[in-house]
Amino acid sequence: MRTVGRISVIVPMFNEEDHVEALVAAVAAQDYEGEVEMLVSDGGSTDSSVPRLIAAAESHGVELRMLENGAGWVSHGLNACIERASGDLIVRLDCHSRYPSDYLRRCALAAEETDAPVVGGIVVAEGRTATERAVACAMDSPFGGIGWMRPPASGETRRDSDVVTYGAFRKEVFERLGGFDETLRRNQDDEFTLRVRKAGGRVLLDSTIRVNYTPRGSLRGVVKQYWQYGLWKVPVMLKHRTVPSARSQAPIAFVTSLLALAAFAPRSTQARRLLELELGLYITCALGFGALSVRRRHEPWALVPLVAAVFPAFHLGYGAGMLRGWLRAAVRR
Repeated sequence: MRTVGRISVIVPMFNEEDHVEALVAAVAAQDYEGEVEMLVSDGGSTDSSVPRLIAAAESHGVELRMLENGAGWVSHGLNACIERASGDLIVRLDCHSRYPSDYLRRCALAAEETDAPVVGGIVVAEGRTATERAVACAMDSPFGGIGWMRPPASGETRRDSDVVTYGAFRKEVFERLGGFDETLRRNQDDEFTLRVRKAGGRVLLDSTIRVNYTPRGSLRGVVKQYWQYGLWKVPVMLKHRTVPSARSQAPIAFVTSLLALAAFAPRSTQARRLLELELGLYITCALGFGALSVRRRHEPWALVPLVAAVFPAFHLGYGAGMLRGWLRAAVRR
């Protein structure tokens, strides 16, 4: 077992003035007993993010190092932090999420006890507005978000996974495999963990590690977010010549089938019937899974229609983004 004596927290940032103070407070409140440094790469913020961050770090006594990220992309910012990190474990955090006081300690414990090069935890989506809560319900459903993770079995706390959210990384895994792919605007996490698994390393999901996440507050924002996920999934598949999972391909199959049936529907009775059947089944699933999630999360039943509306924002956004990605790849070739 290799102990973790120092942790480097790395954070990409751009215009996060409303979140940086809470993030620094969360880092300062960690109960991990080793040393902690915080490296933040700023992508050219035009608000008060940088001065607020520096002031909060000074107030809480957090060791902070500010870096410039001229490229502005997350992957560039993460790599800049990794190059300068001095910790045994490099833990990526995000300004929009919240972290309980045991977060760093549990990441270090999982890395020590399993020697896995990458460990991560469960995302707990929580909203304040009706739309945020509806998105959280949809994310918490197997019918929902692309990043939905199978809950651990009874008594199970750790299992191997394809991906983890944010993640904690042994420093040597970057020295061996390189940093995040700087040609990717999104999905750089998925691509890196794929490299780790192809090299024989473990990507470990520990259900005792929790990340509290606030979803997008509008359906338009959700569609844009998932469009980007689908669009940038294609370069990852082309680079590694592999399909990550059948689940990730379901949205593009759904979008493509709708487009094909809609094209033939004016001239074909069979196509119209198939289109009606597909849409009917989808609406039924959206309402059914939405109701199950609302009940499980003890939300009001009036939220069900909004949850059902979030599902197509996920699936159509992701599927259309992936379709655009394949068309872009075909044109370039």
